[in-house]
Amino acid sequence: MSEIKAIFLNASLKSGEEDSNTEALFREVQSIYEEEGVNTEVVRLADYKIPYGITDDLGEGDEWPKILDKVKQSDILILGSPIWLGEKSSLATVAIERLYGSSTHTNDKGQSVYYNKVGGTVITGNEDGAKNAAMSILYGLSHIGFTIPPNVDTYWVGEAGPGPSYMEANGRENEFTQSHVKMLAYNTIYFAKLLKHSPIPPKGNTME
Repeated sequence: MSEIKAIFLNASLKSGEEDSNTEALFREVQSIYEEEGVNTEVVRLADYKIPYGITDDLGEGDEWPKILDKVKQSDILILGSPIWLGEKSSLATVAIERLYGSSTHTNDKGQSVYYNKVGGTVITGNEDGAKNAAMSILYGLSHIGFTIPPNVDTYWVGEAGPGPSYMEANGRENEFTQSHVKMLAYNTIYFAKLLKHSPIPPKGNTME
């Protein structure tokens, strides 16, 4: 069995020079991946120039193709987002739109290039909206070809209204969040290995 690769796309609106609550929760999943021999990489989307649009390459200055190449080389994609007004971040929306722009690219069997890849999501915030944001992200990934295993949305939200976020509130001690970290990690690993060994057959689902 070849090595499993996972990429985390952090759709925080903060640059990589700032601490990210979403990335802190990423690290909980990462630690399990690394224990299980999964190769991981985190990309902070705010550090790249990613114009909006539904295409794979918007020309000069567009850095999305660099990220897309990393996604294509990975077996697992975890898209993480903070919550703003009960929704995923604008950068998470841009990422899904840009992924959608390449969904007509095909693998060697004529399927969408995202077939046999596994998706999941990590959400953080200090008010409600986690399930709404996760639902939007996971549907978007499924619609363009990613396989979505059960229970692959882990999240942490504090009390409603302004208040401490994941790191400040020591959210890693939350039993519910930690149980979902484990389900997210182990279920994505299992399905990634399953699809490597037994990929989705092309009959009935090629791009022709």
